[in-house]
Amino acid sequence: MLDHRIETFMAVCELMNYRKAADLLHITQPAVTQHIQFLENEYGCRLFLYENRKLTKTPEACLLEDHIRAIWQRELSLRQKLKSSDIRELKIGATKTIGDYVITDQIHHYLSQPDTAFTLIVDNTEHLLSLLEQNKLDYAIIEGYFDKKRFDSHLFRKEPFVGICRKGHPFAGRKVTIQELLTETIIHREEGSGTRAILEEKLLGYNESLLRFRRHICISSFKLILDLVKAGYGVSFVYDILAKSDPDISSFTIEGEPIIREFNIVYLKYADVQEKIDWFLKD
Repeated sequence: MLDHRIETFMAVCELMNYRKAADLLHITQPAVTQHIQFLENEYGCRLFLYENRKLTKTPEACLLEDHIRAIWQRELSLRQKLKSSDIRELKIGATKTIGDYVITDQIHHYLSQPDTAFTLIVDNTEHLLSLLEQNKLDYAIIEGYFDKKRFDSHLFRKEPFVGICRKGHPFAGRKVTIQELLTETIIHREEGSGTRAILEEKLLGYNESLLRFRRHICISSFKLILDLVKAGYGVSFVYDILAKSDPDISSFTIEGEPIIREFNIVYLKYADVQEKIDWFLKD
């Protein structure tokens, strides 16, 4: 069990407010102040500062926070081993392309082994990173951007990112200009998704945005996106593995450099998860 002053520190990191942290922990605000001051004396550095009447974390606080999250992750793993030493329990997350189209073989392989327990959460990048910070996942396999100051990672694979349209569409099999693209209805994912972030970054390189399309449709389901594209409601952008999953879909690219993105195994900085990565990925 970690020191109660560490719990106070983590509550302040989460809420960035001493009063709210005191309410959460059912202690007084002066007690919160005393706990933080104790840790500052113990580590010999300032952890929080007030800038323009707003509480901010120092770089030292960010480093301490990352280490504490990793310690919590290790303690949870230890508790699992002590509770059921014969069961290998794995809790991972995956973004939607990866969860639905990429890691099926790995899931079958892992579950074919005896004495395994498995949890998979398929969601967008933003939510999975939040779950990692809450120690609700061992790691996540994502295609989106993540803060490399807060998380460590291993490369899983690289995948082309392409446009998709219905069979017979004028874009099918072509390289199209950004001007041509903007005349279409764009069907895109919700905010927080990795694929949307990649598309927006590409558009920004042309000084354009989603709002410049003739019409845009936001859908969180890849299955529905594919159905709408096949029905001719618009074009979209997905990973090549998804584009090739449906024979009624054609792909295209935007003129310029091809878009190649990494699928990464992402986990808390300083966390010890290599064994659990090997469970899932090794033959």
